[in-house]
Amino acid sequence: MPQADNQQSPEVFVFFGMIATGKSTIAQAWAWQEQLRCYNSDWVRKELVGVDPTSTHHESIDGGIYTKELSIKTYATLLERAGARLRQGDSVVLDASYQYARDRQDIRELVSRLGCRVYFILCQCAEAEMKHRMDRRSLDPAAVSDGRWEVYLQQKKRFEPPEELPDTELITLNTDRAAEDVLADLQEKMTNKRKRN
Repeated sequence: MPQADNQQSPEVFVFFGMIATGKSTIAQAWAWQEQLRCYNSDWVRKELVGVDPTSTHHESIDGGIYTKELSIKTYATLLERAGARLRQGDSVVLDASYQYARDRQDIRELVSRLGCRVYFILCQCAEAEMKHRMDRRSLDPAAVSDGRWEVYLQQKKRFEPPEELPDTELITLNTDRAAEDVLADLQEKMTNKRKRN
């Protein structure tokens, strides 16, 4: 997709955080608003193993399609696809937990090599709201994510806070609110970040 005239170089918007924080909802809404390609880790993971993206896989956090090896392949594929779009001059949205600093660093190294900009958007909300969203999503046959409460509890232990990210690259969003309010907040914060960069 063509770049807007006011963008000097492609940008990568990384929506990350723990499951059920609304990152996919906001990532997709931002991608639609900005007319950007969005790559979702759940979709890519299921695509790699040849299963329907909306099929449900209630497996252990490191089992089935969620093995460490497949997770590494999934994140490598996200990076590869983002790189392909950036080399064409297009900005891109990435949507995944990015719970490990090493995976976030891979993105930073890619954009550095390509002379692009990156913004990591950390999505956060109250645990009660996360639980409510997981319960609601379990009833949705079109849901792509397999996130469940027990998976969240394990992820919470593993999640590495983004302390390595400079303030110029990090935006924190409270996603307890309606999506349109979160998007408006993101738009304001993005405007401020771009002015500083």
